[in-house]
Amino acid sequence: MILVTGGLGMIGAHTARALTDLGHAVVATAHRRTARPTFLPDDVIVERLDVTDPAAVSALGDQYPITDITHLAGSIPGEDRVAYFRADTAGLLTMLDAARAWRVRRFAVAGSLGSYLGRSEVPWYEDLALPTAPAPHPIIAFKKAVEPLTTNALQGTGIHAVVLRIGSTWGPLMDPATPFNAVPPYISAVLRGERPAPVYADDGGDFCYAPDAGRAIALLITADTLAHDVYNISGGQPFTNRQLVDAVHAAIPQAQLDLLDGRRAGPGRDPYLDVSRLATETGFTPAFDITTAVTDYVAWRTHHDR
Repeated sequence: MILVTGGLGMIGAHTARALTDLGHAVVATAHRRTARPTFLPDDVIVERLDVTDPAAVSALGDQYPITDITHLAGSIPGEDRVAYFRADTAGLLTMLDAARAWRVRRFAVAGSLGSYLGRSEVPWYEDLALPTAPAPHPIIAFKKAVEPLTTNALQGTGIHAVVLRIGSTWGPLMDPATPFNAVPPYISAVLRGERPAPVYADDGGDFCYAPDAGRAIALLITADTLAHDVYNISGGQPFTNRQLVDAVHAAIPQAQLDLLDGRRAGPGRDPYLDVSRLATETGFTPAFDITTAVTDYVAWRTHHDR
């Protein structure tokens, strides 16, 4: 049985769904938000769990035969950054203790494409040396620290530690007003009948649709063998705002959308993640491009708030 912490969040829920699609038993945990997404199969077991509580985590292991862990649980920083770091570090260490106690096969943990910030190469690939550039957000700082903490903690245990450098992911269950991805707020404005602020046509990025991200993670956690400890998780192909606008027009023909010429910062390329390692070892290919992703998301939001 595979444990997915944060299993009712956007990426966690899509990971749990993908794992069941692959035929695996799943227990998904959540701490605060416990509403079950409609796309989550009934055979996914949902448990309330505070991952910072060692006794509660231990009890979960007594209840279920956990063989692998995908640790995606995390909190949103408030004004007190130290409190955020303390809570999420406690959660990580508690789950690492559990992995060792349960002698799981594989422990996958959420990292971030933000670890590459400061590298000028395009695309970003896993063997790049991570820069010492200041992290622009506490979440990025923590996700970067997660990598050595996890791999070092599990060294010599026989448990395969896998770092998931997850790209900018969006889709069903994401907060429509999120500050972390521009696509849901843009589409939400259109769905409200508003005219969103104009965007630069040639700006863009590598924004992975959540079902694809979940499937990529599921393929990694269930692979018979993996040759590496770090994998990029994303679509592997950047898109431009011009393509986004075309996709929104295709899904919502009455939308009034404006484009500005060129790029906000002048000539250049937006960074994106190379996913050839993921594709080679698991056979992963994205099921969604920007057009099909927008169409699917608009259909979802027709019946769901987030």
